[in-house]
Amino acid sequence: MQTKINKQKEGIYAIEGELNMQTVPDISRQLHELISRNDGKSFTLDLALVSRSDSAGVALLVDAMQIATKEKRTLLFSNLPSQMQDIAGISGLLDILPLSNN
Repeated sequence: MQTKINKQKEGIYAIEGELNMQTVPDISRQLHELISRNDGKSFTLDLALVSRSDSAGVALLVDAMQIATKEKRTLLFSNLPSQMQDIAGISGLLDILPLSNN
């Protein structure tokens, strides 16, 4: 299965597939482009369809936060998979990730 980003509706995008050392570089480039060209101030990344992730996936979230800050966008992550929550928690990142309530 190829990892991809799908538009759900304006300002809301979903990542589908695995996030690992092989897939993250391409997804990171796509995400940077999406955040940069998003006309609205708010951008939500839905992670419900991430089938598996390692620390590279969590690093992608941190990178996305940095891109959003640079581009003056509000970024939220929704449906963070438990595997990513565990990695973020161990890394001390869980409290700084902008997680939505859904």
